[in-house]
Formats: sequence, structure tokens, C-alpha cells
Amino acid sequence: MRCDPCVKLRDSLDFAESFNIRIQMPNSIPDNSVGLVKPQLMHFEQPLSLACGRTLEDYQLVYETYGELNKDRSNAVLICHALSSHHHAAGYHEHEDKPGWWEVCIGPGKPIDTNRFFVVCPNNLGGCHGSTGPSSINPDTGQSWGADFPPLRVRDWVNAQAKLSDKLGIYQWAAVIGGSLGGMQAMRWALEYPDRLRNCVVIASAMKLTAQNIAFNEIARSAIRSDPEFHEGNYLAHNTIPKLGLTLARMIGHVTYLSDDLMGRKFGRQLRSGDFEQGSYNPVEFQVESYLRYQGDKFSEFFDANSYILITRILDYFDLAREYDNNPVNAFSQALCDFLVVSFTTDWRFAPERSREITDALIDAGKNVCYAEVDAPEGHDAFLLPIPRYLELFHTYMQRIADEVNS
Repeated sequence: MRCDPCVKLRDSLDFAESFNIRIQMPNSIPDNSVGLVKPQLMHFEQPLSLACGRTLEDYQLVYETYGELNKDRSNAVLICHALSSHHHAAGYHEHEDKPGWWEVCIGPGKPIDTNRFFVVCPNNLGGCHGSTGPSSINPDTGQSWGADFPPLRVRDWVNAQAKLSDKLGIYQWAAVIGGSLGGMQAMRWALEYPDRLRNCVVIASAMKLTAQNIAFNEIARSAIRSDPEFHEGNYLAHNTIPKLGLTLARMIGHVTYLSDDLMGRKFGRQLRSGDFEQGSYNPVEFQVESYLRYQGDKFSEFFDANSYILITRILDYFDLAREYDNNPVNAFSQALCDFLVVSFTTDWRFAPERSREITDALIDAGKNVCYAEVDAPEGHDAFLLPIPRYLELFHTYMQRIADEVNS
């Protein structure tokens, strides 16, 4: 069944206001936040077989949890993060003034209500925020893995997450939720472990990347590889990082996450410095140029270049239906859970057409699915922002789940 053929949702919230809400640190932590949180570490000594044919003999995952697990362990929700995100999805770390990346959706009274759900968000393998990845130590060499870290696939992430859920004593998730690359993980969960989740929430995602998306990812990787400090991925052995290449890669990616309308509203052709006077030695710098450089510089300070290359490759290689005769209906026939699929009108990186393809395949496979196309000017990043109608529909769906598991 389908809740509606297509729910068009309109929101007039000004993006500049929503952007400030997203990043502004309050004078005191608000009541609807999970508050101060600390990352947790889980070490796995049992080998993990990877899709590439190699094995990680041991590994670790960093994760955060919010809320409390109920007595029958039925209210657990897994959050799968996107490309540059990590385990810190909500709340605040001590001595830091920025909340988790999905603060707008996780917390008391929010769509993923921590008064009713126990929320788990791990940092994926191959990342650079504490989970085993290219910057971790290779036990065989005593040096960082660097370019020798095994190539991964989305199914490897899902398998590692399943091992984590075993350790936590969670044998069925009330919901597995993800946006963008996280949505791909959520769909893979529905196919690989169909009896271990009751709901799958897929936001601004796709069953596989378009050629244009793959092209953007390769341009970003080329920017990193062309940096003289890259050293074929072994830059840590040279006590350096490919800062310029990573900065350019982030600038390229960031442009694709925003819509033309949003960039026009936020920056227009405003100047930050310089002038157009003939003979001037003060070159013009537009606000958007300054913004992109700032975003790129900031990103290069905390994200590992090898992780960026690895994760964008995972994005490129993902194809949900490949081993099901390239038939998404056959793929989704494996699923047992219900689905919520959400897209945004101005998201050209993961366009609404991709979400409608998911929805149509689910319907043809006889699955219960609700689909909503949110009319919002924010582009791909809309899934991270406090857009009222988006939050309203998300909240409604999640509260139905909460009522079921807490009845």
C-alpha cells in the first residue's frame, strides 16, 4: 500500500534562519536536546569478512547512544550516517559549542524522540572519527593503514553494524534510518537482515548513483590525488596531509549539496572584498568564494583524505539490485519491513526521481510504503535542516512506531 501517490509538502522557512538555528550554540542546553553525551567504543576480536575478499582480523567501532532501551528491547533505532558525518548525531560534547549533525531530528519531542526510543549511531568502518579506518594502525606493520586499507562496500558497513547490535543485545530494530548514503545503508539492512528491522526510513537517497554523481566524486578524488602531499595515499608516513586537495574536494562536494536557488538567496553576487575599478590591485572576492574556502579549509582539518576516497568509492559502487538480476522489485521482495521514503524537490544530487524509483519498486514488490516529496529550496542538505513540514511528516511516522513498541 502507499499512503499517498505523492505528498507535496511546502515550506516557507527562510534558509538563512534555519542555517543559524542549525549551528548556533545556545547559552544553555535546551530542554529538547539529549544534553551532554560521550562517544563509546566497541572492540571486535572476531574477524570480519569483507565483500572484497579480504578480512579485518579485529576492528573497533565508535558510537553514541541516546535515550533508554525498554525492557523487551523493542524501541531501538539505528541511525546510519552520510559521507562526511559520524557517530555524533545529537547532543553536545563537553567543551564543544556545536551539536550533533542531526540535532534537529533527534531528542526529546523531536521526530526521533529519545523519550520513547533508544537511539544508536555508529561511525562507519573506514571513517576517521575513531572507528577502524585508513588512519588507524595496521597491526601487521605497526604503521597507519593508509592506502592499504581494504576497499569496502555498503554491505560491509551493515555487517559491522549487525555485529554491534549483537553486542548491544538488540536483535531487531524498531527502525533503521538514514539520509543520503545513510539511506543506502538502511535499504541494504532491509535486504541483508530482513527479520532484524521493522521499519526502514530512506531520506534523500537512491538505489544507485547516476553517472553525473559518479563524475562529481571522481573530480573530487582527482583533486586529492593531484595534491603533491598525497604521496599515493601514504601521506601520514611523510608527516603531512593533502590539505589543498581535500579542501578542493570538499568545495566541489559542498556545491552539489546546495540548490541554485538557495545559493542565490544566501550569497547572490555579494562581494566580500575588492572592487571592480580599472587598475585596482584589490581583486574582487565574492561571498560565495569565501564561504566555500572556509568550508573546505575547515573540512581538511578533521577529515582523512583516504577515508574520503574510500567512502566516495563505496557510494559509486553501491547498486542495490545488482545481485538480483538488476531488478529492484526482486531485491525488495527480500524485505519484510515497512518503509518511509522522503525526497526534496530541489535536491539535484539525489533527485526526487530516484526516490520515486525506490517507491515504485517497493509497491511492485508488495511492500508497505509511504512516500513524501517535500517542496523545499535547500537542495540535498534539506534532510539535515529544521524544515517544519519535513519534521512534521517524519515525526508522525516515527510516533506511530513509538506507539507500537511502547504499547
